Amino acid sequence: MSADNPTFQRLEDQIGWYDRKSGINQRWFKGLTIAELVGAALIPLAAGAGVPAVYVGSLGVALILMKGLQSLNQYQQNWITYRSTCEALKHEKYLWLARAGPYADAARPEGTLAERVESLVSTEHAKWIAGRQQAREELERLARPDAAAPSDRPD
Repeated sequence: MSADNPTFQRLEDQIGWYDRKSGINQRWFKGLTIAELVGAALIPLAAGAGVPAVYVGSLGVALILMKGLQSLNQYQQNWITYRSTCEALKHEKYLWLARAGPYADAARPEGTLAERVESLVSTEHAKWIAGRQQAREELERLARPDAAAPSDRPD
């Protein structure tokens, strides 16, 4: 298949997209996690050093906002899912180039590749939508004034 073939272009485009998005989500996840750890470690230090309460409290508010941002945007889940999809797409690319696996005896290997690539992308998209719904439900639960963790509720 040549580089100007639509199926190959789609495959290369999707590999690039998932690779970039995986990296972006990894950086956001790790950056926010490190900031949360540093901020959490600074709170008792600042309180013990006599830093005014307004600053210590502001640090706590910043930590809550960072955690909310992580929950809302699902950086860790997206990083892992995007990386997994990228690697699966690369796997299909190399099998197709070697005419191995499902492409070895396929009557129409290009059609088989197109179907498998679109299946991977579609599956990832469905997982993304499910993750967004789950995050939205969690945020709505946390926003309710009577929200208590399930383990905190009496049976």
